[in-house]
Amino acid sequence: MKEHKAKLYVLTGPSGVGKGTVLKKFFEKNKGDIIYSISATTRAPRAGEVDGVNYFFISKEEFEKEIKQDNFLEWAQYSGNYYGTRKDFVLNSLNKGVDVLLEIEVQGAKKVMEQYPYCVSIFITPPNMEELEKRLRGRKTECEEAILKRLEVVKSELSETKNYKYTIVNDKVDKAFKELDEIYQKERML
Repeated sequence: MKEHKAKLYVLTGPSGVGKGTVLKKFFEKNKGDIIYSISATTRAPRAGEVDGVNYFFISKEEFEKEIKQDNFLEWAQYSGNYYGTRKDFVLNSLNKGVDVLLEIEVQGAKKVMEQYPYCVSIFITPPNMEELEKRLRGRKTECEEAILKRLEVVKSELSETKNYKYTIVNDKVDKAFKELDEIYQKERML
């Protein structure tokens, strides 16, 4: 059997597409085989989110200091907040032979894919814009203006799917999870 070489997986998709829900099931099944890279952000935590588990919630000043110190693999501003992936965690994990999955926004994914063209890129899409809007409104975490702004951003993000190795339509969570898991199992064998 071929020796496993650690891979970097980049998963992205529009806000509200259900990435977190799909990934929860994925990591439950693949615990110990792949780790989740926790991003840093300047946005406020949503209900139920825990610092150091969902994100590292840091101040704008701290984030900007880390940018100057070149601590990020990628970073971007989205809806007025910074989001970024710290380099040391990802590179140390890969060097130890551990697969790493980044769940990041589209701008950040683009940067990582340029720097690491060997990464496994996966884009999760909504079945349609109406369903995505319903999901965003169902969160009840943003005002009308923010939702409309996000929906505008989504239109341009969806035009990027052609640049990804894999695309998954999240119309049913179990189906999307199964597709993601099949991609992972296939890539581990390559």
